[in-house]
Amino acid sequence: MDPSRRSLEALFEVGNRLLSEVAAEWQKHTNRRTILTIIFVGVITTTTYITVIQAPENFPVNELVTIPAGATLSEAAASLEGAGVVRSAFTLELIMRFTGHERDVHAGDYLFRQPENVFTVARVVALGRYGLEPMRIRVPEGATTKEMATIFESNLPRFDKERFLSEAQQYEGFLFPDTYFFLPNATDELVLTSLRQSFDEHIKLISKDIVAFGKPLKDIVIMASLLEREARIMEDRQKIAGVLWNRLDRGMLLQVDAAFLYTLGKGTFALTTSDLKSDDPYNTYVNKGLPPGAIGSPSMDSLLAAVTPIKHDYLFYLADRNHVTHYAKTYEEHLKNKRKYLGS
Repeated sequence: MDPSRRSLEALFEVGNRLLSEVAAEWQKHTNRRTILTIIFVGVITTTTYITVIQAPENFPVNELVTIPAGATLSEAAASLEGAGVVRSAFTLELIMRFTGHERDVHAGDYLFRQPENVFTVARVVALGRYGLEPMRIRVPEGATTKEMATIFESNLPRFDKERFLSEAQQYEGFLFPDTYFFLPNATDELVLTSLRQSFDEHIKLISKDIVAFGKPLKDIVIMASLLEREARIMEDRQKIAGVLWNRLDRGMLLQVDAAFLYTLGKGTFALTTSDLKSDDPYNTYVNKGLPPGAIGSPSMDSLLAAVTPIKHDYLFYLADRNHVTHYAKTYEEHLKNKRKYLGS
């Protein structure tokens, strides 16, 4: 081979080797830069998400959050940051402006069922998705105003228990027990109005019976509240109503144990001799006539039983430990029933 040609090939070989080494070194640095870039971007993204986008740790789940009426975007964002809904008011405002929703701030009460990131919060506020759904709240038959107040307070964030009681106690017995549906932002005023209206609507259903019976509505409601506690089935309620109206007509003491549940929280088998002799105005063992007020909210059955008593000559009754009611026309018969069914 021509010496000059061999020299040229050797030169090419050296050149290729150098190029390969340079390319390999470049690739090595390029991979390193790429990895470093990915790590850097990842750190920035994660940090941004945690510090700006992610829901705050104290996010107010199932609590009412309010954007005041007439609030600007900046004011609304600041309000939501203060309530713990977003980490950064600036970020929320920036997102809403960037997406063209700077004028779409919907004021009002919001309820979040789970923590949400700032993008979701922005969408919720822009679209006015308040998250308020009617809550099913049951008021049991026989419930007192105090028991009702406790029930509503535990379900409605805006419900003021003390204010409710200050207004509602005058309506003891006149607040109808039922299943109600209220939005989470319902106030105590709305609740009281609804309970009163429900009572008025239900009492109209037996208005003819009430008129025919001829006694004041207050007396009927008080009697019905006693029946609600004294018996469980309609027939017993009507028979006991007959006993109690008979006793009232004869000027006898009612001697109803259920009244002590209202004032002392004690049932028949927990009462003491001193309880029966107390000067409590609801103590029907020492005070003639009906108690001064209802001892709870009677059901429709009890209201109807109060005005449609079964007519008979019974003047006494007692319930045994199995809740079976036994009646007597005389005190002697009543004592026999006590010995037989209560062992006393």
